[in-house]
Amino acid sequence: MTMKGFRKPGEFCWINVLTARPGEARGFFGELLRWTFTEMTQIPGYAIKVDGHDIGGLWDLEHPNTPKGVQPVLAPVVKVESVDAVAKRVPLIGGTAREPMTVLDAGRMVVCTDPNGVQFDVWEPIKMQGTDVDTGKHGAPSWFENLTSNVDRAARFYAELFGWKPQTMPIPGTPPSANANYTTLKLGDDMVAGMMAIGPQMGPMAPTWATYFSVDNPDETAALATRLGGKLCMPVMDIPTVGRFCGITSPQGVTFYAARFTPPSK
Repeated sequence: MTMKGFRKPGEFCWINVLTARPGEARGFFGELLRWTFTEMTQIPGYAIKVDGHDIGGLWDLEHPNTPKGVQPVLAPVVKVESVDAVAKRVPLIGGTAREPMTVLDAGRMVVCTDPNGVQFDVWEPIKMQGTDVDTGKHGAPSWFENLTSNVDRAARFYAELFGWKPQTMPIPGTPPSANANYTTLKLGDDMVAGMMAIGPQMGPMAPTWATYFSVDNPDETAALATRLGGKLCMPVMDIPTVGRFCGITSPQGVTFYAARFTPPSK
């Protein structure tokens, strides 16, 4: 899936990276994903760019303004028309929502949690619309995946909240006896995310939203990540008709995925 232009309500529009040792993190992600950074003047953090386009923010876990106990994370953000409407709706369908907040003149946001304990943010733009990056560029966020303990419950929740339509299919390349399924989530005719159950092969893992980034060559990216001090939490592998990818944890503890997706057949 390739996406360009500012994202629509109901689509992922931004990422937030919360990390210790932000200077080291900028060096790691800058070399690995070719991110560039601009220090923000009004709030403590760094704007992240890919190919000249804003994609997110990097924030210091050790800053005095950061709540205690927050763990390193890379969190995707969904654009909405009204965070207040989302904050009221979420508790009615099994999740939780904090108090909405205004971020200067950029927009309004609210932190939510789905019924399986997965945290996500929603964003209502004022001046900051989110990203318009080409998802095929090296380092650009290109896919979002809900790894969850209960697919059916999560699918119902997000369908009611954002209007995403779930469609479940066998994972390509797995035998029918494996009962390995993958659920895609569509907004209209466009796929916005995926969802799958956490399996025993994944080891101990809390439900989470995972973010994939396009890279030119997943094998070279995996090798570079290890040379830079990162670890592979998932080895490089192929999924037939989908692409080739790997999972990486940065030296600062941030987990993400690097992928080169197979173009759809014509």
